[in-house]
Amino acid sequence: MNPSLYDIPLVSLSGSPAHLGQFKGQVLLIVNVASKCGLTPQYEGLEKLFESHRARGLQVLGFPCNDFAGQEPGSADEIASFCTTNFGVQFPLFEKISINSAPRHPLYAHLIAAQPQASFPAGSDFVEKLGQYDMLPKQPDDVLWNFEKFLIGRDGSVLQRFSPDTAPDDATLLAAIEAALAQS
Repeated sequence: MNPSLYDIPLVSLSGSPAHLGQFKGQVLLIVNVASKCGLTPQYEGLEKLFESHRARGLQVLGFPCNDFAGQEPGSADEIASFCTTNFGVQFPLFEKISINSAPRHPLYAHLIAAQPQASFPAGSDFVEKLGQYDMLPKQPDDVLWNFEKFLIGRDGSVLQRFSPDTAPDDATLLAAIEAALAQS
């Protein structure tokens, strides 16, 4: 087990204290989310993934963040309402955090240190597109954009990091989740 990951203090979107320890022994897909992003429709796929795999031990955990072009400006209530009304989100959401801006939330400091580079789908031009708009992150290991995904194994290890343009139904992501779920 990696107690440091499980002990990092978090706050749920409703304002209650939380930590990842409540999910020990499960596979986690940690995603930084935003309501006003071109990738926001991924909420639908993330919810489907959660619904279809949670009985086998998958938790999708959403962390709203406003670090990327101000695409998550809402309050906790506005975020909750948006996610529920538009996408029927039932997976756990947490308070808005800083991911690339200072101070970086300790959860993301841990995730990035454990997995400094994301994998991309074949043919991805996401980095080039961000570069065209001068929106690339400052550091090479920073989270690239909204909807980047970190896969955590049942033992708390950070298994893989997936780029924002990796869709929730991407075959590589699904295979990695299946492999993680198969571990006891």
